[in-house]
Amino acid sequence: MNYICKIASLEDVINKQNEKINNHSNDNKWVRWKEEFIERFNDKTILIYCGFLDGQIITEAIAVISEKDKYIQNKEGLIDKNSAYVMSFNTNKQYEGQGYFSKLYKFMEQDLKKRGFKRLTLGVEPCEVRNMLIYFNLGYVNYI
Repeated sequence: MNYICKIASLEDVINKQNEKINNHSNDNKWVRWKEEFIERFNDKTILIYCGFLDGQIITEAIAVISEKDKYIQNKEGLIDKNSAYVMSFNTNKQYEGQGYFSKLYKFMEQDLKKRGFKRLTLGVEPCEVRNMLIYFNLGYVNYI
């Protein structure tokens, strides 16, 4: 199997969002989210990182890289010229626990470092214990 990590193109974003809309045909919020992601992509307030396995997106993560992003609330201390906010981590169920997301995360972290970011922040709900453990394993040490 051939797994590569890269920054998504607009075509990649549209295709993945269409897939999500098809998988959630009874939930209109996915259509709204697609429009938001395209707007943010075009405004260059986010970078969307994807892991492709044999040409199919199986992992994804988003980095909010601009304070001008209008969809993140309470962003003070989360996003600035030195800090990017990472979010929307996703791995297709059948590929969880196989190291694909870790590879994507490392790719994203290295790319953001090259872009001059010195700190990454993220949000997680207290009930998401599994996700907190993953984030601590990735090197996050503080939480509020």
